[in-house]
Amino acid sequence: MILITGGTGFIGSHTALLLLENGYEIVIVDNFVNSSREVLKRLERLIGASIPFVELDLRDEEALEQLFMTYNIDSVIHFAGLKAVGESVEKPLYYYENNIGSTLVLCKVMEKFGVMKLVFSSSATVYGAPELVPIVENTPLHSTNPYGRTKLMVEEILKDLYISNPNWSIALLRYFNPIGAHESGEIGENPNGTPNNLMPYITQVAIGKRKELYIFGNDYPTMDGTGVRDYIHVTDLAYGHVKALEKLNKSTGIDAYNLGTGKGYSVLEVVKTFEHVTGVSIPYKFVKRRPGDIAECYADPSKANKELKWEAKKTLEDMCQDSWRWQKKNPEGFC
Repeated sequence: MILITGGTGFIGSHTALLLLENGYEIVIVDNFVNSSREVLKRLERLIGASIPFVELDLRDEEALEQLFMTYNIDSVIHFAGLKAVGESVEKPLYYYENNIGSTLVLCKVMEKFGVMKLVFSSSATVYGAPELVPIVENTPLHSTNPYGRTKLMVEEILKDLYISNPNWSIALLRYFNPIGAHESGEIGENPNGTPNNLMPYITQVAIGKRKELYIFGNDYPTMDGTGVRDYIHVTDLAYGHVKALEKLNKSTGIDAYNLGTGKGYSVLEVVKTFEHVTGVSIPYKFVKRRPGDIAECYADPSKANKELKWEAKKTLEDMCQDSWRWQKKNPEGFC
């Protein structure tokens, strides 16, 4: 059985659904800080069965031990964590305590129960402002904000853990920019307050919740002056976790993998593609750059292609179409 921490979040819920569809047994843990109870209901509706779920904070060691005693867990996918870059700058201690503290307790309990297979939800933020693109896994690591540093610190902790006990099998999955939604429109990205990411901002403008899209900077050294990012469909990303699990079941060790498409799209390209596939006009306004933003960031995913037998298949058109379907069907999110 696979334990999915943060399994009602955006990426966690899509991964949970894909695992269930592929015949895996799972148990989800979440404390609903970044998600909604409604997600669990929708997952159960989509799969046509009840899903084992425990509400707890991963820092509660006693409760976590009880969960491991209750369920026959053999591997863990660790999504749980705070994830807003801006908030992390305002509340660094909150982020360090939550993201690192919860991982320490999780690993301690896993080791106690002899569970040594772990897929960790990392991020391309561990590369900071890379000098070269596309980004490969051995690019020097550094981060420009507390959120990214928590991911980087956890990666270092997990490397030390493997050195201390080579029975561990760990995959560090470095996500680029997940967008899109499940094709049913039942689950998708549901940001709290003002969206931090481009696509939910676009869809909220499209649905009429916001007047216009703010584009941060149009003077970057890119094809149209706007920032370039590697956008990946969330269901492609979810599939990367299934493939990582398959690898962990065959070997020990620790490895990092970029999960991206290998192609960069500018903000304006995303806006124009969204308008093209939906027929909805997106008014936008250029504003000054945000501190710390970089011109280009996209992956070289060839290591994941080769070692995990995984590749992203969905197009930017698919990502826009599925994001819009989710937003139209759920104008107020999971309310």
